[in-house]
Amino acid sequence: MSARTDAGAAAAIEAACRELHLPTIRSEAGALADQAAKANLSHRAYLADVLTAEVDDRAERRRLRRISEARFPRHKRLEDFDTSMSPVQAATVAALAAGTFIDHGTPVVLLGDSGRG
Repeated sequence: MSARTDAGAAAAIEAACRELHLPTIRSEAGALADQAAKANLSHRAYLADVLTAEVDDRAERRRLRRISEARFPRHKRLEDFDTSMSPVQAATVAALAAGTFIDHGTPVVLLGDSGRG
């Protein structure tokens, strides 16, 4: 390994991230390095933080891309569900939002009249 100046290291990181297609590391490496130095983190802890940031950002971009590719006619969120206009009680919606039915393998079917959302 060779000793590098901070500017040289930043340039090498920039070039490597472009070549390896790591946009989040390219944009966040400097800020995370400063935070790691202030927190007196080890090199491994810094590397873990940088790689975790890249993985998290890729997962978020993948999620957004899949939503976009699905071409839903309207974006609907559970938080926007109006229980006052539905026979479904607020407690039931909250229980479904917790997602425990997924862990238990319990099927859930919501049926309603056409146009009710």
